[in-house]
Amino acid sequence: MKQLGGGEQISEKGRGRKRALWGRGRGVALLWAGPCGSGAPAQKGALRWRSLEATAARRWWCFSEMKYIKPLISEQERYLQANNREFNSLFGYPNNSIKTSKYNALNFLPMNLFEQFQRLANAYFLILLFLQLIPQISSLAWYTTVIPLMVVLSITAVKDGIDDMKRHKNDNQVNNRSVLVLMNGRIVTDKWMNIQVGDIIKLENNQLVTADILLLSSSEPYSLTYIETAELDGETNLKVKQAISVTSDMEDNLKLLSAFDGEVRCESPNNRLDRFTGTLTYKGKNYILNHDRLIFRGCVIRNTDWCYGLVVFTGKWRKLQCSPVPSVTVVIDDNNHGPDTKVMQNGGKSAFKRTHIDHLMNVLVLWC
Repeated sequence: MKQLGGGEQISEKGRGRKRALWGRGRGVALLWAGPCGSGAPAQKGALRWRSLEATAARRWWCFSEMKYIKPLISEQERYLQANNREFNSLFGYPNNSIKTSKYNALNFLPMNLFEQFQRLANAYFLILLFLQLIPQISSLAWYTTVIPLMVVLSITAVKDGIDDMKRHKNDNQVNNRSVLVLMNGRIVTDKWMNIQVGDIIKLENNQLVTADILLLSSSEPYSLTYIETAELDGETNLKVKQAISVTSDMEDNLKLLSAFDGEVRCESPNNRLDRFTGTLTYKGKNYILNHDRLIFRGCVIRNTDWCYGLVVFTGKWRKLQCSPVPSVTVVIDDNNHGPDTKVMQNGGKSAFKRTHIDHLMNVLVLWC
């Protein structure tokens, strides 16, 4: 096993005929294809880099050599460094944008029709329409069925489209909210969707928390921070979070906060609101982290003038193109990835809803 800079590792397999570079981040995989084939001599310096692209089925292929690479294992732990966007970007962590809508301009019509024809009454009339197109077996004209069917499908599609447009509007409002970020020793205003893992943000009283953050310091004694978690668990009673002592001493000193380069290793993203495990490494010492140090996205800061937090989990997976190794491009597909924050993972996807009457109608149509 060879170690490269930036956290990459090269594992050698098959007597040097093929080698894989596995990054710590999820979705990063490259094939170092050496001389292969019958009698191909192993020449030093003749190795070639091949970039791989993930498919929706999470299978990996080297298209130039047509060799199958096993699917990547999902992220086992989160590793990040404070105030180092370049380093954190190598792992392909998501930005902070969210998406709760179901449709876009391209997939609205096919997806909506697919959902509507899950109602067997619609499918029944569609089959009836095809039968009416055969004059030998039908005495009714085809338009006696197609007009009512089109009216029903159109009204439902308009209703679904309006609902999804409202979701798009709400997503846009959330993604464009303002937040204070520490950049190059200064506090600047940025949008929620531009926040990245490893950023240090400043939150003020009665402000929504932008992402899942590790509390660093606050205005209250002992770096206590009071939060309201009504959007997460429905509880309106205030909860208390406390920063660890090594970071609470920085208070609101921008010079100390900008120089903070602590490294966090923690669990992979999950939907558990009552559990968090990790370690903070700072100045050669390790500090234990638990859920009392973490403030989740969707919480509201209460009775606290200000607090600083290190972003650990953000909103939504995105496609990433980066170069962990010079002259190598990694393309990562995002079809099978979802949001990382606790509140978004507990929210789930927008599902097609069917009432009890719909289920009853499906049974009756099957009997018919």
